[in-house]
Amino acid sequence: MSLDGFVAGPERSRDNPLGKRGQELHGWHMGDPRATEADRTANNWLMRPRGAYIMGRNMFGPMRGEWNETWEGWWGPEPPYHAPVFVLTRYAHESITREGGTTFHFVTEGFDAAYAQALEAAGGRGVDIAGGASTVRQALNAGAIDELTLDVAPVLLGSGERIFGGVETFGFEPVEVLHSPLTTHIRYRRHGVR
Repeated sequence: MSLDGFVAGPERSRDNPLGKRGQELHGWHMGDPRATEADRTANNWLMRPRGAYIMGRNMFGPMRGEWNETWEGWWGPEPPYHAPVFVLTRYAHESITREGGTTFHFVTEGFDAAYAQALEAAGGRGVDIAGGASTVRQALNAGAIDELTLDVAPVLLGSGERIFGGVETFGFEPVEVLHSPLTTHIRYRRHGVR
């Protein structure tokens, strides 16, 4: 996220999925040659396998409203998840199965329904809230997150998608901090969770 709390810049589109200047937040895990060992460690936190994932429709793709075009995600034929992914949406859609074990399931009944389905599918192997900001806010407000990692880039975006807008409480404590020129990586754990 940016120093001013945005996880995506303004004016997101198919050609600019992270919004204006949003790419500046993600160089630490998207090939910036200045990435350090701290960034590689944080990338390992990010990419460790989970039993299931939850994401919002905006993270899945650029379409809004009814599903009126073919879209199978930003990631090509083999997304990095290799597990069931539950996509929050207002519009029903058939599941999409991709190479490597990723199946996108589209949930129209809200976050709690998606979380229940993800927990069942994960079989005790952990559920990751992949994003975007609205989905993370819903998960925080539902108390569904035990560990939260924030990657704070030294960037001011000024506007975009805020991660904490409307979050009611923050009951976490920092348990690990890593630094690089690109990002400060902070792992938080919910109070009382070991």
